[in-house]
Amino acid sequence: MAILNIRKFGDEVLRRRTDEVETFDDELQRLIDDMVDTMYAAPGVGLAANQVGVSKRLMVIDLSVGKRPDELHVFVNPEILESEGSVTEEEGCLSIPDFVEIVTRPERVKVRYKDRQAVDREMWGEGLMARALCHEIDHLDGMLFIDYLRGLKKERIVKKIQKLFRSGAW
Repeated sequence: MAILNIRKFGDEVLRRRTDEVETFDDELQRLIDDMVDTMYAAPGVGLAANQVGVSKRLMVIDLSVGKRPDELHVFVNPEILESEGSVTEEEGCLSIPDFVEIVTRPERVKVRYKDRQAVDREMWGEGLMARALCHEIDHLDGMLFIDYLRGLKKERIVKKIQKLFRSGAW
């Protein structure tokens, strides 16, 4: 297993919709394991495949950040079926490190996906799990949490990132 390089804002792979996973082979299993290791090392609660440069509809989420192994979820080809309510809270992203902003997301979401063994599953996520599911599925669709910001908030973040990029710190 390996720690992969997390792509940052500005990398084109983060802005493209990812491809459906069709083959559940050893290569996919290694990628899943490497993504989990990368997520825990970051540390983060979720990671989408395109955040490590792989254009596949694959994401991992563990709200315990590795403290409780049974809370690790692997989602292949996930899609949101239903959503309920809304919650406005701070949100950050491993691809936009050191920046957090207030984002409104559904309070509950129902997703359909395949697990790492290609078994069809559905689940409801609530609270932080709902936020993580929406955030990571957005990644798979080429969206970032800052896309929900408007006006000065968005401009401020983009300008700070551009300044960091010019200085070589990004």
